[in-house]
Amino acid sequence: MMSITTTQIGSVSLPSYVFGASGPNCTTLEQLQIVGRSDAAAIMIKTCTLEYREGNPEPRYVEVPLGSINSMGYPNLGYKEYLRIIPILKEFKKPIIASLGVLKASEFPTLIEAFNTADVDFLELNFSCPNLTGKPQIGYDFEMTDSLLKELVPLIKKPFGIKLPPYFDPVHWEQAATIFKKYPIGALVCINSIGNTLIIDPETEQPLIKPKGGFGGLGGDFVKPVALANVRAFSQLLGDKMSIIGVGGIKSGMDAFEFLLCGADAVQIGTQFMKEGPECFGRIDRELAEILKRKGYKSIAEAKGKLKPL
Repeated sequence: MMSITTTQIGSVSLPSYVFGASGPNCTTLEQLQIVGRSDAAAIMIKTCTLEYREGNPEPRYVEVPLGSINSMGYPNLGYKEYLRIIPILKEFKKPIIASLGVLKASEFPTLIEAFNTADVDFLELNFSCPNLTGKPQIGYDFEMTDSLLKELVPLIKKPFGIKLPPYFDPVHWEQAATIFKKYPIGALVCINSIGNTLIIDPETEQPLIKPKGGFGGLGGDFVKPVALANVRAFSQLLGDKMSIIGVGGIKSGMDAFEFLLCGADAVQIGTQFMKEGPECFGRIDRELAEILKRKGYKSIAEAKGKLKPL
């Protein structure tokens, strides 16, 4: 029997609405197996690069009352190790999503060609990592975004999506949407952390994290209104042309329901996964199911994008 929260991203069916964001607790085989055994709708693999990366110096992730700040620097095992791990994860019989990241745009083709033949269901191209020193975010350079998609899309043989940075201006949403409409993108992931924020400890008179002088990506409650706005804006601009995955400040089924009303086809959990562990996926999805039933919705599709004007 299908769950009331069954959904779809692009052409990939998900058994429920909630899974993990790339980043928290999804780097090693052991961590990924824990996700596989959980109620997460999919197994999201840590954003991988061509080579193994230790990442930025510690402390690089700190929780605060309203969320988190981080400057991780892409710590991961390198793409070849994830290609080895993927067949092991198939035992969990749920969709596997590979997140691909680069230190320079010219590295994308190598990663794409490698994962084209891997047993993954979906590729997430990270156009929005804000934590690499001296590197601009691809997603904020619309000319580069367009030219890169023009180059990469013919190479991609899997359903794919793009992980986006947060946008703050209606013109940026419109410009980005105009580009995205040109390509067969399966999903937009909105949003990555708000980059280059600063949280300090006034007692020690120091920043909370070490890399980049304390500047890092903001997550959790802080970013939820920004994430909701991005989901809503792209949902209105793109209609049903591609799926939208909401990310940012989702701690409960009610948070997930808000993203659903704004047009999200699924949600990813980051900061709350770090705080609560893998139990968060099933809990949030069950809470969402109860809200849908209470409000008389029989499916995700019935409630999707139904935010009412005031």
